[in-house]
Amino acid sequence: MGSEVVKQITELTDEQFHRIADFIQTNVGIKMPDQKKIMVQSRLQARLKALNIDNFDEYMKYAFSGGAASDEEIALMIDVITTNLTSFFRENQHFVAMQERILPDFAKRGCEKIELWSAACSSGQEPYTLSIVMSEFIRTHQNGSINDFSILATDISSRVLDRAVNAVYSMDDVENLEFDLKKRYFLKSKNAEERKVRIKPELRRKVQFERLNFMDNSYPIQSMKHIIFCRNALIYFDKPTQEAVIRKLIEWLVPGGYLFLGHSETIFGLNLPLETVGPTIFQKVSDS
Repeated sequence: MGSEVVKQITELTDEQFHRIADFIQTNVGIKMPDQKKIMVQSRLQARLKALNIDNFDEYMKYAFSGGAASDEEIALMIDVITTNLTSFFRENQHFVAMQERILPDFAKRGCEKIELWSAACSSGQEPYTLSIVMSEFIRTHQNGSINDFSILATDISSRVLDRAVNAVYSMDDVENLEFDLKKRYFLKSKNAEERKVRIKPELRRKVQFERLNFMDNSYPIQSMKHIIFCRNALIYFDKPTQEAVIRKLIEWLVPGGYLFLGHSETIFGLNLPLETVGPTIFQKVSDS
């Protein structure tokens, strides 16, 4: 009987869900259809428990009351609701294209330093993969013009950014990587029972992590980028929001630079100065 009462008082009403969904879409850009209600309810129940709040009425008043505590809770709400799914060398054809076509293209142009941006970087596997790819290219093309790189990695979730900065992953996360890559770029935990690895310091130093919301009016980026990865984030946005976000991204892409989207994402029907050069790989043809 007691468990039924707990379940009842922590149930999210349709009205509450729609308010949260509207807020998330307006402020983060992610659409939250009705079928996401149970997922949102389940994830937010952890916030109620942490705050020692018994019901969603009280939680909604707390979260949307305004003020510093409310702002902090809104950030935590976004953290727990947003889905973060990533892995090393995810959608590997993009990294093959980088090694075989795109980096040689920049080398022919005489570029010495490549600047990259991993937007929606989640817990860090993508930017560290980019760091490995760049390190391998420089290692195997020592007579080429490219001899340095830097990576900006951004995400809206402070929680996953903390994990990304820490750069500690399970052995399972790197299970499918080549042995030589694991040996060159990862450190094993001295405690074998932990089954943990950490990205080596020389790779970590190449990546700068920052919090960024795609829905901000402009992005406070410090330098132009040669390559931007923004994969599997735009699928949550409607078409006008997708176009607006990509337009803001490519403001920071050099002419002739490359934008990578996720395998299920497209720029079809969007008015953007990009041309398709490979599966979900686009080149900037002019300044936007």
